[in-house]
Amino acid sequence: MVLALQIIGTILGLLYLYLEYKVNIWLWVVGVVMPVVHGILYYQAGLYADAAINIYYVLAGIYGLICWLCHSQKKSDAVPHSVLTAPRRTIPLLVASYAILHIAIYLLLVTFTNSTVPVCDSFTTALSIVALWMLSKKYTEQWLVWLVVDAVTVGLYIYKGIYITAALYAVYTLLAVVGYMKWRRLSNGDCQAVR
Repeated sequence: MVLALQIIGTILGLLYLYLEYKVNIWLWVVGVVMPVVHGILYYQAGLYADAAINIYYVLAGIYGLICWLCHSQKKSDAVPHSVLTAPRRTIPLLVASYAILHIAIYLLLVTFTNSTVPVCDSFTTALSIVALWMLSKKYTEQWLVWLVVDAVTVGLYIYKGIYITAALYAVYTLLAVVGYMKWRRLSNGDCQAVR
């Protein structure tokens, strides 16, 4: 069962990343299905925060789809693949949100689960919540946050013995760099950056 979940999750993950790279709204549809598969896998591996965040991912997928639909219907959005630079004023709020989430998730893990990796699990989970919100707003810098999440996750999943999913996150790590470069070109060239 674990092997099948890893294979299905990897296929969905690669499709999701491809659609994200292409700034394709269908990424949100995949983003609603994929968390179900990953949630079951992570729960079986004892990664409880990673498992629980998949409930958030389903809801965030619906939210992201709505945001992108609304964004594409604005008259000011003449470019179908428009992306934005995160406003500087949002950075302190994002950092504070991450810190609060990390502490809260860590406390939940050490209090209510038998997690063997509460620091790393809460770290990647908190950053993922922030990154997914940034993606829903089409902020280019979300790729940089995912880069950190993906790199740490590779080691975490190797440690937990889910090697195929670790390999997927290694690919995510590399593609986060490529995605950031593409979205940066889009935000500098095709779209007006928000400051």
